[in-house]
Amino acid sequence: MKLVYSPPSPFVRKVTTFIHHVGLNDRIELINVKTTALSVAEEARAANPLGKIPVMILEDGKSMFDSRVITRYLDELAGSNLYPKHNIYDILTLEALADGIMESAVSITYESKLRPKNEQSASWMDAQWSKVHHAVKALNDRKFQAMDGELNMGQIAVACSLGYLDFRHDGRQWRNGNSNLASWNEEMMKLPALIKTIPTD
Repeated sequence: MKLVYSPPSPFVRKVTTFIHHVGLNDRIELINVKTTALSVAEEARAANPLGKIPVMILEDGKSMFDSRVITRYLDELAGSNLYPKHNIYDILTLEALADGIMESAVSITYESKLRPKNEQSASWMDAQWSKVHHAVKALNDRKFQAMDGELNMGQIAVACSLGYLDFRHDGRQWRNGNSNLASWNEEMMKLPALIKTIPTD
């Protein structure tokens, strides 16, 4: 199997963290590409008509995307039970919230880094950050049961989303007023797989 990926992406980090955590490193070849919304890597486009990463290329040549689909597939393959059936919808909801944080944060990154200064929309970026702010507050207030208990994919997704906020938007200081979530994240960051996948440019 092959994974088309780029380390800075928080969606990619979800998958690579999973791969490290369950020990699938030897079974998956990593294909590192440089790709953006404005300049899509050929390898990403060939594997996914949308040109988005991550993309998993299976042994039969079929492609699989997006990150939630890939991690569900790998969870079944590895028998790792990071999507336990007894609270699967709680976990999927938590993962969807984390992915929403990533989507808004990535859109801010694109607006600030890919568009000329005179074309950037401060109101657009503020609106996206408002989504992040409310999601982080809900996580801090413990409104999602899947945040507690045994490690699950929703928790990993949240840690990756917060890691991306630190990586690209540290100046916005998501920890302010969210001490519960900050403490939770500090504990999560002891997970070896998360340490191995800390994003870099």
